[in-house]
Amino acid sequence: MNRGTTGKKGEDMTARFLRKRGFAVVLRNYRCRFGEIDIIAETDEYIIFVEVKTRGGNCIGRPAEAVDAAKQQRIILTAEDYISKSGCKLQPRFDVAEVTVLERQDGAVGYSLNYIENAF
Repeated sequence: MNRGTTGKKGEDMTARFLRKRGFAVVLRNYRCRFGEIDIIAETDEYIIFVEVKTRGGNCIGRPAEAVDAAKQQRIILTAEDYISKSGCKLQPRFDVAEVTVLERQDGAVGYSLNYIENAF
């Protein structure tokens, strides 16, 4: 499985997770000159900017560790761009979804999701 396919599957899994919990997924892969936000979702109270990190089970470290200070700053600037263009008045929140690809001995592939609210 290539990186693009793996990343998309992680984003799809996260979007399903959010919908099951009553979140409205407003937009996926929002891009502007500052960067990209994987998923933008809303509740009655929050607009949620979700960074999805998908990694193989044999990688060292947690996927969320890849969301360092520089990446966080790009996400914040991108979120500000989205808010200014959309006119959204909800309280922003920044979450990270860690998706781990689990390859079983029989060759089947599964996924595990760890969702971190208020990650930064």
